[in-house]
Amino acid sequence: MQSCESSGDSANDPLSRGLRRRGQPRVVVIGAGLAGLAAAKALLEQGFTDVTVLEASTCIGGRVQSVKLGHATFELGATWIHGSHGNPIYHLAEANGLLEETTDGERSVGRISLYSKNGVACYLTNRGHRIPKDVVEEFSDLYNEVYNLTQEFFRHGKPVNAESQNSVGVFTREEVRNRIRDDPDDPEATKCLKLAMIQQYLKVESCESSSHSMDDVSLSAFGEWTEIPGAHHIIPSGFIRVVELLAEGIPAHVIQLGKPVRCVHWDQASARPRGPEIEPRGEGDHNLDAGEGGQGGEEPRGDGRDEDEQWPVLVECEDCEVIPADHVIVTVSLGVLKRQYTSFFRPGLPTEKVAAIHRLGIGTTDKIFLEFEEPFWGPECNSIQFVWEDEAESGTLTYPPELWYRKICGFDVLYPPERYGHVLSGWICGEEALVMEKCDDEAVAEICTEMLRQFTGNPNIPKPRRILRSAWGSNPYFRGSYSYTQVGSSGADVEKLAKPLPYTESSKLAQGSSSKQQPGHLLSSKCSEQSLDPNRGSIKPMQVLFSGEATHRKYYSTTHGALLSGQREAARLIEMYQDLFQQGT
Repeated sequence: MQSCESSGDSANDPLSRGLRRRGQPRVVVIGAGLAGLAAAKALLEQGFTDVTVLEASTCIGGRVQSVKLGHATFELGATWIHGSHGNPIYHLAEANGLLEETTDGERSVGRISLYSKNGVACYLTNRGHRIPKDVVEEFSDLYNEVYNLTQEFFRHGKPVNAESQNSVGVFTREEVRNRIRDDPDDPEATKCLKLAMIQQYLKVESCESSSHSMDDVSLSAFGEWTEIPGAHHIIPSGFIRVVELLAEGIPAHVIQLGKPVRCVHWDQASARPRGPEIEPRGEGDHNLDAGEGGQGGEEPRGDGRDEDEQWPVLVECEDCEVIPADHVIVTVSLGVLKRQYTSFFRPGLPTEKVAAIHRLGIGTTDKIFLEFEEPFWGPECNSIQFVWEDEAESGTLTYPPELWYRKICGFDVLYPPERYGHVLSGWICGEEALVMEKCDDEAVAEICTEMLRQFTGNPNIPKPRRILRSAWGSNPYFRGSYSYTQVGSSGADVEKLAKPLPYTESSKLAQGSSSKQQPGHLLSSKCSEQSLDPNRGSIKPMQVLFSGEATHRKYYSTTHGALLSGQREAARLIEMYQDLFQQGT
């Protein structure tokens, strides 16, 4: 039995043979969001020339979706640059003048970002009363104290007690309630208001975490998410400008739009004794018919390989085109993986990766923009927050479909009005957001107007002149907004999701180690055990790589996490081939 490892010249190992025949490894990137574009850009800058980006939708950007209406740009997806110190998104925006028109009010240092730090949040009850400012401040201080406690379980290894059910929501709700009830100074009426505010704050927190409820978020893992120091910034010209900057260095032919992928067929060389079940297109033209490209007679093979040599990966597109590749970087969302992992990969994913996909969470956070002719709110108001007094003693909040609107936590005032006009931005998350997505614009606008009338006590508020809203949950290319660590999951699951396929023991190949190895030992001992049996072929490492915000252990749910994850996967391939590129092969 012949070993995969070779002790001779590097040109004799399987990796070098493939490079010698074709000159360049072929890399296919699935998805043209921040992760996919960052990966493609990094590869191209390091000398990879055979790179293709396949994007299912008709535009680049992924979950960055900036919509221009009149002179204003509205963000249906990513809105803030979260933190500035060492944030690659911030530095890219700053270096290219994207923050020059960002006002001081749009540089928020608060944990929960509003569109402006100026002014005050107006907390209103369903009875049409405004909660006094001092009560709001007292409750906010109490809530933030308990929030800080939720970070200690991970950061200081604090044990989680059974009563909390390892849930951020359960722990927070009970801890805050107990402190409110034990306060000897507050009258009962004030205590009732503060108890009702708990649910409103948890709704806001759920929108930030993109979970159905904070009860679903793991208490023991919550503190691993890392906040980058510095202010949160809004990009007045649109977050899409960051996407466009990434795409500027990528040749137009590299990115194929409207190109959804049906299935990634990986480990082809070891999956069958001969020939792929799906015929790939030729290397020079991905649009060749299946029978062309040297399939018969004396015609040379279009992919530059020997007759008995196979591509390790075949990317099958929805339009039936099949693109052969050496490596595929998958950047699809966790929501898509949850929905399609059984059909999206052949052979199926390893058990531990499937388990990680199941354990990690992703939910839907949607925005509802309402534009009014004139503001009905005062100039000092930066947001309108909805507090339902009858929810003071409620547990987990799950509403019947007809009451979906009760999940709307509030509306932020877009600032400055000179740029946006008189616009409110509402927030809703979870299953109720999915119900909202099924309603038409007229129905949503009517319900939101009624809520604003009820909570402000002003029956004369007119209907908005225009409504704009997102629908991330029902979009088949996303199936959610962003990820979180669900109860039962941890950062280890994020690592398992990010681990390239096929699994190897080599730290250089699997972990992107910077340690040098001899070219003859590029394949791991595990590959050696599987052998170069002539009926199996050699096992090529890192055939399928995974990136996207859900694969970044510390920065999941963020745009900088997405970008860094794309660069991380590109770095694995860059290091894998660096010695061979240096030899000029």
